[in-house]
Amino acid sequence: MAKPKLLIVEDDEGLCSQYRWAFPACDVVLAHSRPQAMAAVKRDLPPVAIMDLGLPPDPDGVSEGFAMLEEVLRIAPKTKVVISTGNGAHKNALKAVGLGAYDFCEKTVEIEVLRTIVDRALNLFRLEDENRRLAAAPVRSPIQRIVTASASMLKVCRDVERLAATNVPVLLLGESGTGKEALAAALHELGPRAKQPFVAINCGAIPDNLLESELFGHERGAFTGAVRQSPGKIESAHKGTLFLDEIGDLPHNLQVKLLRFLQDQIVERIGGRQKIQVDVRVVSATNANLEERIAQGVFRGDLFYRMNAVTVRIPPLRERTGDVMLLAQFFLRRFNQEFNRGIRGFTEVAAAALDAHDWPGNVRELENRLKRAVVMTESRLIDVADLELAPGETEMPDLDLRAARSRAEREVVQAALARGNNTMAAAARLLGVSRPTLYGLMEAHGIEIGAETSSVTTTQPT
Repeated sequence: MAKPKLLIVEDDEGLCSQYRWAFPACDVVLAHSRPQAMAAVKRDLPPVAIMDLGLPPDPDGVSEGFAMLEEVLRIAPKTKVVISTGNGAHKNALKAVGLGAYDFCEKTVEIEVLRTIVDRALNLFRLEDENRRLAAAPVRSPIQRIVTASASMLKVCRDVERLAATNVPVLLLGESGTGKEALAAALHELGPRAKQPFVAINCGAIPDNLLESELFGHERGAFTGAVRQSPGKIESAHKGTLFLDEIGDLPHNLQVKLLRFLQDQIVERIGGRQKIQVDVRVVSATNANLEERIAQGVFRGDLFYRMNAVTVRIPPLRERTGDVMLLAQFFLRRFNQEFNRGIRGFTEVAAAALDAHDWPGNVRELENRLKRAVVMTESRLIDVADLELAPGETEMPDLDLRAARSRAEREVVQAALARGNNTMAAAARLLGVSRPTLYGLMEAHGIEIGAETSSVTTTQPT
C-alpha cells in the first residue's frame, strides 16, 4: 500500500532535515511558504499536515500561518492539521485549534511526541474515511429515515421490509426515541397500502375523555360541543394503516371497544347506530412492558394477543454498536446545511463523551443535542460543553494505538458485514479487500456470520 502523504510546512531547514527521517511510514512532502503549501494541498489532499505559524513574509508573527490554516481547511477540510508553535505560544495554539486545527506541539519538537500525534491523526483520518465510505455505500435496508450500520438495527429494517408485504398486526417494542414511528411508516409505505392513508395517533397524548371520539368519531349532538359529524381516526385510515403509538396507555374501557374493532373491523361513532365496515391494517407501538401490565390487570391479555401477531423489538441506541458517531455525523451534516453553519466535526473529548453517554432518550436525544450544539457553538469543532455532556460522564478509551486500531478494524468489518447483509462478497467489496483477506480479518477478530438472533417473534395466545 502507498504511504500516506504527510505535508510539513516549515521554513527552518534544520527542522526540515529532522522531519525527513522522523516519519519513515509516511511520504513526507516539504513546503517552506504558504504558496508552496497550498500547491501541495491542492495536489495531494494530504491526510495530515504539520504547520508552523511563523512563515515568510511574517516569520516573527502568525498572520501568514493563520491565513494558511484557514485556506487549507477550506480546500481540504478532512486534512488533520497539527500546529507547530514556539515556546509559550499557547494562546496562538488554542486559537488555531478553535479554528479547526487537530492538535499542536511546541518547539523544540520532541519527535516521539510528534510521531504519536501524527499516528493518532492518521488513524482518525482513516476511521472517518471508512465511515464516509460505508455511509455512502448503498444501504441494504430500504428504510430511508433509519440511519444505521448496526447489525441488530439493520436486521430490524430487513424484518420490517418483509412484514410490509403482509396484513398481519405488528407490535413495535422499543424505548422512547428509537424510531418506532419511522418503522411504522415504513411498514405502510413498503406495502400494498402505500397509496392509501397512514393515520397515526398517540394514545398517551390525548385526554381519556377525548380519545374515544378521536378513535371512533362521533355524530352531531352526541355530546356537548359536538356541533357536526366527525369520522374517527380508524375510519379515516380505511384501506390504509392505523398506527397506535403508546398503546400501553390506552384506557381500560377503550381497550374493550378496540378489541371488538380488531375482531370484526367494524366501528360505531359515538352517538350513532350505524355499523361502519372498514379495512384497516393496525400497527401499534409501546415502550411499556405489556406483560407486566397484563399481570397487574391494567391491560387486557386478549387485546395484547390480538394486536401482536408479530412483535418487532427495536434495540436502544446504546446497544447499536457504531451508530452514535454515525448518527452524530449525519445530524451534523443536516444541521450544518439547515442553519448554514460550517462545523467541521467533534473534539476527541466530545467524541469520547458521545460514545460513553447512555442515551436514555435514544436517537431523539442525540438529535436534539446535536441541533443545539450546531446552533450555539462558537468553534469549528463541537466540544462536550456544546453537547451539554460533562467530561466527568465520559471515560476516555484506551489510547494504546495497537489496541485502538484493532478495535476500529473490528468495528469496520462488522459494519461492512451488516451493510452487506452478511454476504462475504458484498462486505469485501465495501471494505476494498479480497475475500481471503476478509476471512483472515474475521478469524483474527473472532467474528462469526449469523451470530445475530432474530428481532422478530411470533406471539400466540396461551
